[in-house]
Amino acid sequence: MKPIFGAVVGISVVISGGMWQMAVAQVALQARGQVVIKEQGYVPFAAEPINYRSEDLSDPIAKLEKQLELGDVRLEYEPQHGYLRSVLQALHVPVSSQALVFSKTSFQSPKISPEHPRALYYNDDVYVGQVHDGKSLEFISFDPMQGAIFYVMDEHQVKHPRFERAETDCLQCHVANNSTRGVPGVMLRSVFTNPSGMQAAGTPSFITGHESPLKDRFGGWYVTGIAGQQTHMGNVLLDQNASPEQLDRTSSAELRDLKGKLDTTAYLSPYSDIVAQLVLAHQTQMHNFITQVNYRTRLALYNDAKKNGAAGAADAAISEAARSQFERPAEQLVRYLFFTNEARLESPIHGTAGFEEEFAARGPRDSRGRSLRDFDLQTRIFKYPCSYLVYSADFDAIPAPAKEYIYRRMFEILSGREQSSGFASLSGEDRRAILEILVATKPGLPEEWKQLVSTGNQAQ
Repeated sequence: MKPIFGAVVGISVVISGGMWQMAVAQVALQARGQVVIKEQGYVPFAAEPINYRSEDLSDPIAKLEKQLELGDVRLEYEPQHGYLRSVLQALHVPVSSQALVFSKTSFQSPKISPEHPRALYYNDDVYVGQVHDGKSLEFISFDPMQGAIFYVMDEHQVKHPRFERAETDCLQCHVANNSTRGVPGVMLRSVFTNPSGMQAAGTPSFITGHESPLKDRFGGWYVTGIAGQQTHMGNVLLDQNASPEQLDRTSSAELRDLKGKLDTTAYLSPYSDIVAQLVLAHQTQMHNFITQVNYRTRLALYNDAKKNGAAGAADAAISEAARSQFERPAEQLVRYLFFTNEARLESPIHGTAGFEEEFAARGPRDSRGRSLRDFDLQTRIFKYPCSYLVYSADFDAIPAPAKEYIYRRMFEILSGREQSSGFASLSGEDRRAILEILVATKPGLPEEWKQLVSTGNQAQ
């Protein structure tokens, strides 16, 4: 199975009828012999305490499906774009987030090419993919407790369109130690792509996060916007029999739009915005860190309780061994949250799709008008380097012992008490601003955060 979105996750659960013999439960999508494998084979984390196959979900797609069933929401079909535009509106996903991927990294790969790239869209909680003339819309939707949940929707017009959960095949790739931190997650890949859209034989691929240097990003992706003097792997193909060193990184490094590259009328936008892709790279790995901490904490507490015969005891002491199992990934989350190893931008970057304005407008803002969504785009992505996913339901759902550790470490860093070299990228000004913004905009913070802001006793 190959990941969808050329990078952002993959669903390979839609297959031709009769090709998968291990199916236990199959849900017919609509004609043309397609089925969705809902429950078959081995699914990681299906047992206690994670219960990944649980239907008790509150992710955006699960909520929208309930609204569809009740008749509270209606999806409109367009001949040119199917249900895509209506689904994006219902999920509050901006069209300006559109990124176009031409590498054949999807289960619908025969329909993907440099002439007909796959489109993906996202907001803070959900990812949406569409293949040109494809059979299914593809979704990854984040549930506060379960993390990434995979769905598909038939692209053909029907009286009652609906989402179908898909899990087993997706998880074969999307529970990977190196790319998703061993939990159901999302990933971006950058690959050397040959003229057919396939990854060039014998070439490496790169999993992308905000720590990735720009020179290794966007392989197999279209990129529009202004990148200054910086080069990347986007917009170009590696000629047959050429080596990666021969990739032309400069001739198409800066495109305002894609009108000269492909038929843009087949898409909702003529852009594949560079700023949207920078944010996407941060967000996908941040989602994985949050899910990893959630899972590790629940597993550690569950196994600790079983070992000590105290299952269900809320006041049972947590062993040091159990704490180490979730505090280690929690520390990694804190470091990623503060962009400690972010790849430096070597020249200013600007998008051309309006994504910057739409993203920043979603706030929230403090009394001075500052937001964690404010962009820098001169030397780094954000003006205030602290992930906006700190506001997400996923972050809030991190179990209490790990959340307490994360808040304690964040407070040590933002107060200036933590001055190790690992956080040298955060200036005193950065720390003060982030602390003040969070106290003003993030409910449920410990009281000591508020007291520090009111007294102004931060270390310099």
